[in-house]
Amino acid sequence: MSGPDLFRSPRRIRRGAALTLVFASVLVAGAATGSLPDADRSDRKSPAGTARSGAPGGRHDAVAAAAAAAAAAKADGKSPMEAAERAVSRSGDRWGAVYSQGEFEEFEEALDGQYTGVGLWARRERDGRIEVTRVQSGSPADDAGIREGDRLRTVDGEQVDGEPVTEVVSLLRGDAQDAAAGTAVTLGLERGTRAWRETLRRARLSTDSVTVRRLADGATVIRIAAFTRGVGATVRTAVRQAPAGSGIILDLRGNSGGLVTEATATASVFLDGGLVATYDVDGRQRALHAELGGDTTRPLVALVDGGTMSAAELLTGALQDRGRAVVLGTRTFGKGSVQMPSELPGGAVAELTVGHYRTPSGRSVDGHGITPDLDVTVPGEAAVRRARTVLGGLGDAS
Repeated sequence: MSGPDLFRSPRRIRRGAALTLVFASVLVAGAATGSLPDADRSDRKSPAGTARSGAPGGRHDAVAAAAAAAAAAKADGKSPMEAAERAVSRSGDRWGAVYSQGEFEEFEEALDGQYTGVGLWARRERDGRIEVTRVQSGSPADDAGIREGDRLRTVDGEQVDGEPVTEVVSLLRGDAQDAAAGTAVTLGLERGTRAWRETLRRARLSTDSVTVRRLADGATVIRIAAFTRGVGATVRTAVRQAPAGSGIILDLRGNSGGLVTEATATASVFLDGGLVATYDVDGRQRALHAELGGDTTRPLVALVDGGTMSAAELLTGALQDRGRAVVLGTRTFGKGSVQMPSELPGGAVAELTVGHYRTPSGRSVDGHGITPDLDVTVPGEAAVRRARTVLGGLGDAS
C-alpha cells in the first residue's frame, strides 16, 4: 500500500495521510505520532515560526513556505488553505497535509474516540481490491446490512480498486463541506455474485478503539483499532482481568496508528521498563521507555497485517525486539515517520514530518514495515485460530 498522492493540483489534498489515518482505523494515526511525551497541546498548536529551527530544507522551511503562501493569499483575497496546500505539496513530504481549523478540531475529537462516518473498516488486498474487514455495530453500514468480507467497488461513483486505503477513507468521509452527520454517501458493493448500491447517511459514532473477548479455552483476544486516548489503561485492565496464566492475543490488524503515548502505555502493560523506541525530532534524538511493572509472564501473540501502521508498528517492533511477543500475520505498512502540527495564518494547520522512529534494536520501520515471525495470510478468525495454536506452544495454561 502507498500513501495518497500529495502532488495533485489544483485539486485539494484529501485530508492527507497524516490525520486521515486516524479516521482510517474507524472505517477500515500514524497521524497523531506528533503527540509525543514532550509535546504538550500548546507546543503542538504553536504558530509557525515559533518552533525550534530545523535543518535546511526540512519541516520548518516547509512550514515557513506554507505560512508565507497563506499570508500572501489572504492579503490578496484568495484562499489561504489552497495556497498553503500547494506549498506543502511542493515540499515533497509524503505525509504532509493542511487542515482547516474545523478539520483539525475533528481530528482532536477522533483522538477522544469520536468521529463522523458510516462505520466501516476496510483494507486493500494484494490484488488491489478493497475489502470490508469490520462493520461497527449500530452504525449506518451495519443497519444497511453490509458485512465483513464484502467488496467495496465505488464511493459516490468513483472507482476505488487499487486506491490506497487512506484515499478510500477520504472518499467515505467526504470533503469538509459535505462530511457532516446526516450527509449521504453512495457505495457500490459486491458479495459473491451479487452487486448492489447502498446509500448511507453519515452519523456521529464512537470508535470503540478496544474490544476484548474471551475464547472458549480461556485465552483473551484484545483488538485495538486505534490508539486513541485511554487505550493503554483499557488494555491494562483487560490483561489484569484475564484468567491467571492464560495467553493474550493482541490483534493489531488494520490499526493505522494514533497517539504514541498510548502505544507506549500499551507496551508498558507487557514490559517491565526498558526501551520502546527511539525517535528524532528535527534532528534531536529522543527515546520512549516503558513503565516498570508490566506483565512479562503471560504468553503473548501479536497479529498484524498490511493495515498495521505507525504507532501500531512502534508497539509491534518493541514487543518483537524485546522478545516479548511472537508476531503473526503479514508485513506491516511501513510508516515510521513522526508528524507535528503548526498553525498557519487564517487558522489552518499544517501537519508535517519532523523525524522518524526506530525499534529498540535500531530497525527503521519507515518504508520497510515489520516482518512477522510467522507468516500467516489467512483472514479473520482463521488467523485468530492460528494465534491460539501458537499460544499453546508458548505455554499458555488456559
